[in-house]
Order: sequence, then structure tokens, then C-alpha cells
Amino acid sequence: MKHTRPITTNDVIDNRLKLSNHQGIVPKSKLAAGSVVGLYPVILDGGRTTIYISDVSKEAETRKKYELWMGNKYLLVSDQTKS
Repeated sequence: MKHTRPITTNDVIDNRLKLSNHQGIVPKSKLAAGSVVGLYPVILDGGRTTIYISDVSKEAETRKKYELWMGNKYLLVSDQTKS
């Protein structure tokens, strides 16, 4: 036979007062961190890399910087040695 324990109002009050049951208010700025809302995607490397920028007019500049970064062999070798 199962032993069941009835839940009383005291149990509910005790659980409500525990700090682990309280959810803190998270500011909207923290909820939006990492969000891509309002950003424009720039797709590079045939779809392997996506960079999000805030200004559409800087898309050409972003593409050029990425190409220069990928073309720099010293940078690519130094990144591999750090890993």
C-alpha cells in the first residue's frame, strides 16, 4: 500500500517562501543581448559564414574586410596555432 502525504496549506506557504522558487526580474536589455532583431545578414563564403550588421550601407565594406581577413595567410596560421 502506498503511503501518501496530503499537501496542506503550510507546505504551499513553505515552498513559496523558499528563494529557489523565486524568479528574478530580467531586464529587457539582457533579454535582447545576442538578438539579431533589426540587424541585416551578410552571407559570405557561399553560405558558410553569416555576419549581421546594423547598417545596410556597410555591406560592401564588410565583404571587403572579410575577404582581406581571409586572404591574410599569416592571420590564418596564427589563429590555428592558438587553438
